Amino acid sequence: MKIRQLYPEETGILKEFLYEAIFIPEGVDPPPKDIIEKPELTVYTDDFGEHKGDHALAAIEDGKIIGVVWTRIMDDYGHVDDETPSFAISLYKEYRGRGIGSELMRRMLGVLRSEGYKQASLAVNKQNYAVRMYEKSGFKTVSQNDEEYIMICNL
Repeated sequence: MKIRQLYPEETGILKEFLYEAIFIPEGVDPPPKDIIEKPELTVYTDDFGEHKGDHALAAIEDGKIIGVVWTRIMDDYGHVDDETPSFAISLYKEYRGRGIGSELMRRMLGVLRSEGYKQASLAVNKQNYAVRMYEKSGFKTVSQNDEEYIMICNL
């Protein structure tokens, strides 16, 4: 497995990984694929690479993108301020639980550090198993609502 920057011509794949990133609790049917076209979700992908804080790394195995982590300063669920990039991360299901997500997180935090950002944020469903990975990566819960934790990692 190799991690590299996502090339500009590959940013269309972010929509596919955005759908993969949607947390679906046990016993709940997945939403229709066109859910990613809702305005509250298109903020993660529209015109990617043209906005402040746009960074993306891809995990590659056998020549195929199997996971992506990307950041953007946007008014999303994890938004804390206009200087803090928000994280999105996703792997195809068959590649989860192998440490790939943790390595993607570690590498992206390094990118943000080198760019001079002071912190990064994310929102995660309280039931999502990835909460522990985020905590191990240095994220701490700063607020919450009924469904989600808002987490920040100081860089």
